[in-house]
Amino acid sequence: MTRLTIIIITLACLYITGCGNKDESPKKFILINGVSGTQESFQEIKKTFETDKKNDIAVGIGFIVSYLHYKPAEAESKLINYLSLSEQFELPVIIQLDGEQWWEYRSDLWNWWDENIPGYNQENKKNVEWFNWSPDSAMKIGWRNWGRQLRVRPAPNLMSTVYRESCHAGMGRLVPIIVNWWKNLPEEKKYLFVGVKVGWESSIGVNTWYYPNGNALLDKPEPNDPDYGINMDFLPDRGVKTIGYAAVSTLGLAVSGQLQEEDITKVVRIHLEDLSKFLVDNEIPREKIFTHCGGWSQGETLYSAAVNQYSCPGWSFYDHAANPKNDVMAMKALESSDAPYWGAVEWLYVGERSEADWENALQNTLIDNRVRYMCIYNWNDIKNNQNAISAIHMITKNEIVSS
Repeated sequence: MTRLTIIIITLACLYITGCGNKDESPKKFILINGVSGTQESFQEIKKTFETDKKNDIAVGIGFIVSYLHYKPAEAESKLINYLSLSEQFELPVIIQLDGEQWWEYRSDLWNWWDENIPGYNQENKKNVEWFNWSPDSAMKIGWRNWGRQLRVRPAPNLMSTVYRESCHAGMGRLVPIIVNWWKNLPEEKKYLFVGVKVGWESSIGVNTWYYPNGNALLDKPEPNDPDYGINMDFLPDRGVKTIGYAAVSTLGLAVSGQLQEEDITKVVRIHLEDLSKFLVDNEIPREKIFTHCGGWSQGETLYSAAVNQYSCPGWSFYDHAANPKNDVMAMKALESSDAPYWGAVEWLYVGERSEADWENALQNTLIDNRVRYMCIYNWNDIKNNQNAISAIHMITKNEIVSS
């Protein structure tokens, strides 16, 4: 056999088997939210799960930068710190860029009523949500329940030009940092960048809702606030006071009459599509962009707002954490997506569960060959749950047979 023949056979082997260019990067990720940006916290995750790039499923971290909640320099510092820790401890990350739920710092956007708070401007009525068709019904206050009810700033008008420009500006300071970090990672560490997530259960009237006559409660003691909360199945008011009028009228969908669920869905879809396109335009590829859309009630159209041409869709799974395929509305929306991936972007298996239960739930969530990652909320909810920790260990050591 001639030397040339040997070379040809060798090259053919490499081409057919891929043995000379095998991608050993993880194929899927279990990411943990709620991990603080300290060396000790990252070390804790690394020591607890002990996965690396040779595992088909790697454990990493999901973190959030709310770019309207902090001073710009503070948001940038927070991001840089997490990215540095990701590389140092070789823990993959999903980066959530939030301009929706927390925007305390930007009183110049929401303060239309208090001259004693910086940023006061009557024009800011256009940047917050309304509880009727007039700017005179602009919100001063909202409520949220993430474990307990709390007061929050008024919900943003997702279609306000000033608000959208502020989101672009906030992301515009952070995305180049992400891209530069990713491009400068050594080839064997590129897998550390799982992606960027936009939205945070994006919706109107759920994670910031408005009680009837809510503005009058602003200067009254918080313990006297109503506390009956929202009913997810009542659309579009969610059992409190309907909001969304500002966004719907700004978009030109309606200026009077009864607010329609479909119009609110269209607003959220445009919001997420705009954020996703911004990322694509700034060098983040579609396969690394994930939306996080709301959706709670059987039959509601909001689930579909997660789907757009620039990103991969994602939803929360709590009631259906045991098997996301049982979330009929999310799966129906997924059928309309041509994205390469989708994500269980907020997930927690609630209640007393055995190790076998946890293992089955993890398997059922990751088994779809298009699922790129699941993000468990939160580390404090599972760090002392030995059944959960053991199940994650087991899943990462075994190969998922995708469907």
